[in-house]
This record gives sequence, C-alpha cells and structure tokens, in this order.
Amino acid sequence: MIIELGQSEASLNVTRQVDGPLIRKLTVSNFRNYSKASLEPSKQMVVLLGNNGAGKTNLLEAISMLSPGRGLRRAQLTQLNRAKTDARNENNTIEAQRQWAVSVRVESDGFQTTIGTGCATAVADGKSAKRLVKINGDIVKSQISLNDYLSVSWLTPQMDRLFIEGGTQRRRFLDRLVFAFDALHSKRVNRYNHALRERKKLLQSWTQDTSWLNAIENSLAEMGVAIAVTRQDLIKRLSPIIGKNMGLFPSAIISMEGEVENWLEEDSALEVEQRFREELKKSRANGTSESNQIPGPHRSEFNCLHSSNKMEASLCSTGEQKALLVSIMLSHAILRKKECGSAPILLLDEISAHLDERRRSSLFELLQNLESQIWMTGTERVAFSDILKTAEVYNISEGKIV
Repeated sequence: MIIELGQSEASLNVTRQVDGPLIRKLTVSNFRNYSKASLEPSKQMVVLLGNNGAGKTNLLEAISMLSPGRGLRRAQLTQLNRAKTDARNENNTIEAQRQWAVSVRVESDGFQTTIGTGCATAVADGKSAKRLVKINGDIVKSQISLNDYLSVSWLTPQMDRLFIEGGTQRRRFLDRLVFAFDALHSKRVNRYNHALRERKKLLQSWTQDTSWLNAIENSLAEMGVAIAVTRQDLIKRLSPIIGKNMGLFPSAIISMEGEVENWLEEDSALEVEQRFREELKKSRANGTSESNQIPGPHRSEFNCLHSSNKMEASLCSTGEQKALLVSIMLSHAILRKKECGSAPILLLDEISAHLDERRRSSLFELLQNLESQIWMTGTERVAFSDILKTAEVYNISEGKIV
C-alpha cells in the first residue's frame, strides 16, 4: 500500500510504502462515552485532538481490544459499556442497555478483512460477561486468532511510571512485547498464574492432595521455564536494535533477572525444570504457600539501563524515562517488521508529554520510517505541527468525532 504524504517539512515530504495492515474504518457502539461513532482514515498517521475527557483515549482503547487480552487499560468487559441512560424509544419505553462492540475494516496486501469484538453476555442472574470475536462475520473460538490479522502496540501516560512502579507492571510490559511474536506466550503466562493460585489454595486447605500438588508443580516448572526462555530470547534479539539510529532517543541495555534466569545460564531447560520442581517441593515441606516465597518467572525483574551513563532507568529524569520507553517500543516495532514483514499498528496516547520540541520532531520522522499505521492523541494542535499537513486529523468532543 502506498500512502502519499503532503507537502510538509523536507524530511517528511516523501511517499511511504506501508507494508503492514491499515485500519480503513473503525466503528464503535456503546463503548465508554460513545453511543455510536465511526471514522475512515486513509493515511499512515492519524491524530485525535481534543480536551481531556473528550474520548480520544477511548478510541485507542477500542482498537487495542482488537488484539488478544484486556486492552490498554486492562478493563473488565463490563467496564467498557457506555454509562447506562434512561433513553426512551419512539414508543416511550426505556430501552435495554446494549453491550459494547468494536469493529474495524483492515486492509493488508490488497485484501480487506472485517474484525469485530464485543461483550456478548450481560452480567445478570449470576452469569459472567463473555467476549465475542468475529472475523469476516464468523465467530472464532479464541482471541489468539486476532494475532493473525493485527498486531497492536501502545504507549499510554500511565506507562510513563513503568520504571518506578512495581515489577508486575514491567513483567506485563515485556510479556506484551513477547506476545507480538509468540501468540501462545500470553496463554502460558495466564495458565502459570492460575496454577500459582491453585497451589496456594491447595497448600492452605486442611487436606492436601499430594498427587494434585505434584501435577500443579510439574505444570509450574514446565510453563515457568518456557516463559523465562521466551522472555530471554526476545531480549537477546531486541538488544542489538535498541537505540541504534534512533535519532534523539537513547539506547538502552535491557535484561531479565531472577533465579530461573540464573539457572538457565548454567544448565539446560530440562535440567532447570527439574531443579524448579525440587525447589517447589522443598518450599512445600517448609510450609511455604505464598508465591512471593518461591522462585519463578512471576518474581523475575525486567531491568533497563541508560546505555550512555549506565544509570538505572528508575533513577533517570521523567523525560529520559519516557525517551527510553519510546526507544524500546520503536526498536520492538523495527524487530517485528524485520522478522514478520510489518511493524505493529502503534497507539500513542498523549505521546508529546515529557518530550521537548526537538524530540517530538525526531519521533515523528522515526514513526514515518516505520511504514505502519500510527494513531496518536493530544490536546494541543501545535504539538503535531510537523505532521499536520501529512496526517489525518480528527477533532474529538464529548464522545463525538467532529
């Protein structure tokens, strides 16, 4: 797909080949503060402008729901429903609240695919909400199928605190990067965390089923080592790229640190699995049931250093932390383009925050070179002055696209 960019600054005045998928139409209904809305972008860069609370991030979140998982806010399904109103129809009766739905028409390699998802079951009579996924109108069994059509990555203002918050957020961040290459990684992580909870519950019960404990711990060892190996493999492939030819964004040194990772430096994966099992049995004998007292990838730490001064990211300024995060995300997109043929669709919420004018200009040039579709939000039009002539700009106001 060729995207013709308009006459802007010389560095951005080029015709770009977009190798990855393009969202040609986005439709949302009963989603967050939107009753019904749609837009049909035709360009590589899409900018959503509006005041805080207008609904810009909600549109990015809607797109993020077209990838497996819980989206960029990690919301429960029912939290995505539009706030209930006592809207009356033409018969003057109150309509039942409809469930949220999101759909996109995606173009890739000259073919168009319609992808939809939504909340299929209301929470009533004790029933849990269910998520429905459709590809070209056909229901698919697993969310993982979405990865065959779209790869989506995002940066949000909440992630600006990634390096100073708890390790859980950093592990989750890395796992999403892994998931862009390994569709089963998320399933392994979810099953591993479920097994941790089951083990704790069993150890705290009056009667402990030894055979069931053995089965759970075998599963923990197998999946735990697989998770650690997959994370380490991505870091190994990503490290040579981070910060190279990144304009004004710094290079970074990233690593994963933990007991399982240390064992893998000395022994084979099969040997580490056996060692993991032995440690779990040993902790069982000591009466340990808490997950924070046993080894495993659930306790591993994702580390990041500023390569210039070797300073830990958590000790860098807010601006440098944001720059390091951008560098990692751009490097990840480049790696995916190199290995899979196309970079992911990027959702960049309030991307101009903590970036000065020079870094913003550098970022926009790097994004153009990614040759994938980029969605950005902001409150100030001037922050996007470098690309206003080449991007598609929408104004968002109170849940409406104007």
